[in-house]
Amino acid sequence: MAQQPIEDIHRAHRSGRRAGESVQRVSGRLIEDLGDGLVVRHITPADADELCEFNGTQHADPGQTFDHFVATWTRDMIERPPRGFTLDDFTVVEDTRTGRIVSSVNLISQTWTYDGVPFGVGQVEAVATHPDYRRRGLVRRQFEIAHRWSAERGELVTVVSGIPWYYRQFGYEMCVSHGAGPTGFAPLIPPLAEGEAEPYTVRRAIAADAPFITRVAAQAAGRYLLACVRDEAGWRYEIERDSPRSLAQHELRVIEDAAGGRVGFLAHRPTLWQWGIQLTAYELTPGTSWMAATPSVLRYLAAEGAAYAERDGRQCQGYRFALEFEHPAYHAIPNRLPMRGRTGAWFIRVADLPALLLRVAPVLERRLAASVAAGFDGELRLNFYRSGLRLLFAAGRLTAVEPWPECDFRTGGASFPDLTFLHLLFGYRALDELEYAFADCYAASEQARVLLAALFPKKPSSVWQIS
Repeated sequence: MAQQPIEDIHRAHRSGRRAGESVQRVSGRLIEDLGDGLVVRHITPADADELCEFNGTQHADPGQTFDHFVATWTRDMIERPPRGFTLDDFTVVEDTRTGRIVSSVNLISQTWTYDGVPFGVGQVEAVATHPDYRRRGLVRRQFEIAHRWSAERGELVTVVSGIPWYYRQFGYEMCVSHGAGPTGFAPLIPPLAEGEAEPYTVRRAIAADAPFITRVAAQAAGRYLLACVRDEAGWRYEIERDSPRSLAQHELRVIEDAAGGRVGFLAHRPTLWQWGIQLTAYELTPGTSWMAATPSVLRYLAAEGAAYAERDGRQCQGYRFALEFEHPAYHAIPNRLPMRGRTGAWFIRVADLPALLLRVAPVLERRLAASVAAGFDGELRLNFYRSGLRLLFAAGRLTAVEPWPECDFRTGGASFPDLTFLHLLFGYRALDELEYAFADCYAASEQARVLLAALFPKKPSSVWQIS
């Protein structure tokens, strides 16, 4: 994308500024002049200290003055970023009268899969504005820029994690599970019998483990509708990342059996999360018993949590599995996970729904072929009340997805208010669940009901994003 020369910035400001104002300083390449002394620009390495301080301060929880985890993550993204991320993926709003950063956003491009079909995703993160500059549309403008960049990269979906509701105003819907799961207390962890050797042990992962972890993670992704793709280089980055004070740090470990063979991997936070240790990934090779391995994993977590507690002068009361709710480990020890944590969800935005549906057409056709509607000829109409789509099928193949501008709930195959169709598309809710929750969401015919059930079954997702 062409950048405006730095000398043009001053001309832009002089032409649009109130009398008596002057430009003090502009750092980095201009993206857009917002007027009133504010510009959106790229960052430079010289911004690192200020942006880390800004994000650490603005992202602090109530009762905190600074979030060191967010600040450290910001520095890592500037100085030791994951592959493919550059300084140009940050936007900041600078007040040129003071030279200070007053708002910030970044875009992290990555690849996810939809039942095995890859597609581009842009993750928007580090969203913050100084209190004195809020309610001026600064975040909205930076989101528009990030959305444009993401579209230019061919990404069909943008996502963001964060506070409830807020991102709905930018076209997002919370419709993919994220970062929540059952918790358990240390006394409920099954003890090792006296004199018995631990059947599975856990050790630190090394760079040479990257191919093994890549294979196991790819196999595990088959359980999920959505997953984030990492190649060997991506896993090596996670293994070698050494930033325990970063929000994105995960401690990667390899699980071995009694003979020393690798049978799986896990990841957990490098510090206590609230009152316990947080498990963020746990996968085993095909044929390895979850029932046999999970007690050893729990005992490892208990020991590691106790070590963190002693190191940090805190108490570790147990563990939290930040895994999706249908994870096999939960079924391996159902009576030892008495609490179910409040579910979290990704905010998802789909700018071009027809393009995404056509991208995942192989998945939809495969599902249709395995259903009672195999070989379907005809159309499925989706009414969104102010717009609509027609999905055209020939002999079970999705041949086109066309706008349906004259959509009418009385003639549409199925109706979905607002962005509720995304719940169905991303396997987050089944059709009957949506009909129960929204009176104006319903299938108008039995044919539509059968087709929707076949094309969009409820299915869990597990996304450990690139960051």
